[in-house]
Amino acid sequence: MADPIRVLVTGAAGQIAYSLLYSIAKGDVFGKDQPIILVLLDIPPMLPVLDGVVMELQDCALPLLREVIPTDKVELGFKDLDAAILVGSMPRKEGMERKDLLKANVAIFKTQGAALEKYAKKSVRVLVVGNPANTNCLIASKSAPSIPKENFSCLTRLDHNRARSQVAMRCGVPADAVKNVIIWGNHSSTQYPDVHHAMVNVHGKEVEAYNAVKDDSWLKGDFISTVQLRGAAVIKARKLSSAMSAAKAICDHMRDWWFGTLDGEFMSMGVYAGGNSYGIPEDLIYSFPVHIKNKSWNIHDGLPINDFSRAKMDATATELVEERDTALSFLSQ
Repeated sequence: MADPIRVLVTGAAGQIAYSLLYSIAKGDVFGKDQPIILVLLDIPPMLPVLDGVVMELQDCALPLLREVIPTDKVELGFKDLDAAILVGSMPRKEGMERKDLLKANVAIFKTQGAALEKYAKKSVRVLVVGNPANTNCLIASKSAPSIPKENFSCLTRLDHNRARSQVAMRCGVPADAVKNVIIWGNHSSTQYPDVHHAMVNVHGKEVEAYNAVKDDSWLKGDFISTVQLRGAAVIKARKLSSAMSAAKAICDHMRDWWFGTLDGEFMSMGVYAGGNSYGIPEDLIYSFPVHIKNKSWNIHDGLPINDFSRAKMDATATELVEERDTALSFLSQ
């Protein structure tokens, strides 16, 4: 049996973590033969709730779960980590300006980046989930200069899964019959869900998504807005934000990062834009199609980009540049 790996989940008393922790602890993410030490970090007022989560994890009697460490202290939370899943962030409250939200989160992710720098392994893989995820991820990375930029990513797999599912439902096929959808840009309502390069398996034959769907106006209209605004639709219906689907997307993202993507397939991941071939400004965390092998991702280059896609890719990049510049002004204060 392999040595245990240390996996941190922040915001560990929250509802996404509640849907996530069981899957990690039972081996769905890092492998069925990989023992786990789960480190659960949250703010001091949430520690009593965290104790209940620990009890439940113990009561699952999971053979791979070697230890559960609940804490509110970064020096314990970030020590010797192999993987960090940063779910916790300051949520947007009613009447809050976006820049106020950014300012609060810059403080959080500056602290967490510095803790990664000081305590975690340099090989740690970091996934930022807490919103605004792209910019929070960039701030964490800049606050941990000795950890490679390539080790930081943000979650756009939920948007990717939403896009995949919408196309699958429209074509009347299972979700795994749809591959190579792309989420470009920011995990926000400016993201661009793109199916120009997607393929759908229809009766055993791979068909381009536009030919499988046969409804260009839907693909260029309601499909895009449905994926962009899905999080808000879930909140309106449930009075709570996406948790089950977010946890599933986190598992998908980390499992692919650990074990690689299938040949001929790419997945959407918010990653460092440096050196990209799509004309996206370099110093951003931007969602691209990526291949993963040996725990390293590469942006899938060379996809032809039409004018429709170009405008949407640039619009979401513009939003990210504004977010970044605002965040960096707070970082230097």
